[in-house]
Amino acid sequence: MHYSHRYASPIGPLLMASNGRHLVGLWMEGQKYFGATVDEPLTPDPQRQEFKNASVWLDAYFSGKNPPLAGLPLAPNGTTFQQAVWRQLLKIPYGETTTYGAIANEIARDMKRAHMSGQAVGGAVGHNPISIIIPCHRVVGSSGSLTGYAGGLQKKIRLLALEGVNTVKFFIPNKGTAL
Repeated sequence: MHYSHRYASPIGPLLMASNGRHLVGLWMEGQKYFGATVDEPLTPDPQRQEFKNASVWLDAYFSGKNPPLAGLPLAPNGTTFQQAVWRQLLKIPYGETTTYGAIANEIARDMKRAHMSGQAVGGAVGHNPISIIIPCHRVVGSSGSLTGYAGGLQKKIRLLALEGVNTVKFFIPNKGTAL
């Protein structure tokens, strides 16, 4: 059985999902791949401890703090490759950004491969089911492009600005997967 809870955030409504013990989803309303990793109905239950913990974390985050992940049992559902990419996302420091290529290089090194496609990494980043907490918004193109955010580029900019990232150095592409 899976459970849900809605959270009112400054960037719009968020939907949390739990497998009964762990947070398995956190999606922005209207986000690409919304709810895609949960294949059964969600039963609303805002009293679950995992939702209370995530709400406290989100309250701190949206007030401009860098809350620790301790106490947040995360269990995003994905392939082995996606899981590896999402672990790399968790290593990106608050208030900083990295590129798809840099993550691809880390994944290649970990897998003892000569090369890893930045596009493959981008696909995994885009399918991240626990937005904000697993900070996919901190990944940008090597040219400074903000392409690739399933929640929408304006929300990505707001999240980066909330963390104190100077977003002037980035640009919104004329075409791309997130437009």
